[in-house]
Amino acid sequence: MIRIDPDKKRRRLRVVLPEARRMASACSACGHACGAARTGAGVGTCRAGLGDGDHARWQAATPHFGEEPMLVGRGGSGAVFFSYCCLRCEFCQNWQISRQGAGNNGHFSDLAQTFLKLRSRGVENINLVTPTQYILPILSALEAACARGLDIPIVYNTNGFDSVELVRLLDGVVDVWLPDMKYMAPEPAARFSHAANYPDTARAALRQMYAQAGPLHIENGVAARGVLVRHLVLPDDLSGSYDFLLWLRDEGMTDISISLMSQYSPQYRAKTHPEIARPLTVREYEDVVAYADKLGFENVLIQEMTSKDAYLPDFDREQPFHKRTD
Repeated sequence: MIRIDPDKKRRRLRVVLPEARRMASACSACGHACGAARTGAGVGTCRAGLGDGDHARWQAATPHFGEEPMLVGRGGSGAVFFSYCCLRCEFCQNWQISRQGAGNNGHFSDLAQTFLKLRSRGVENINLVTPTQYILPILSALEAACARGLDIPIVYNTNGFDSVELVRLLDGVVDVWLPDMKYMAPEPAARFSHAANYPDTARAALRQMYAQAGPLHIENGVAARGVLVRHLVLPDDLSGSYDFLLWLRDEGMTDISISLMSQYSPQYRAKTHPEIARPLTVREYEDVVAYADKLGFENVLIQEMTSKDAYLPDFDREQPFHKRTD
């Protein structure tokens, strides 16, 4: 298990928290920059307002063994799934929490205790899943947990729609950046995730994450720091997979770790859109993998095509990622 210095991280958090409160008072954490008052009654685009900046809403907190191997290690990734989302993806597999808001509200002191309980279960990291809309209470919880000895890496597991301002603020707090890069063009981003500015926002955020943390650094098989970018391959190249790989090469990020995901299946409202109403084909996925190899990327993780079933959660269950028996 990788250890971090909790006192050093706590000192950084004390510096960051006042600026995070300012950001939350007129929210600019994501690409919507909706200006909602997270420290007051503001709700905003993500629907995640809870009235005071001290509370968050999360559905599950569990050792998760379905993440990339360097996040899982031996003890699993300590995944905390936060409710709501700053994107509205028509095909979201986590729609029960991202769109319906399933979960329970808790004070940041409760969240800190959740982090510490995961640590006591031997997880390799604290994996903040879709955290951006609750950044202020999360940082308060991390400060409280570090004061009580939380000493494992923090993974920021995000949809990629984060402002550069937020990424800069989290320098020294986040150890492993785990962003999505969902789209490379505005039109599908608008149609399927209701955010035409997603490509520009996500590219800028990823540049900043990489400048800040660099390529993924692994110790004893576990990610200690750096960037691992996820890319879900969509049918008919609607996610711009080839453009994504070319962009990374042109940006000089050929040493970045890439998780090319084959797990797309038409979930939530996807079947109302003919373009994404079918699963990904083997050929579509294998062609993207081959192109990554052709461009010289060496740190590429690939999935089996059966992953669309293995990684489909049900957040009505106590253990969302247990295999269904019905």
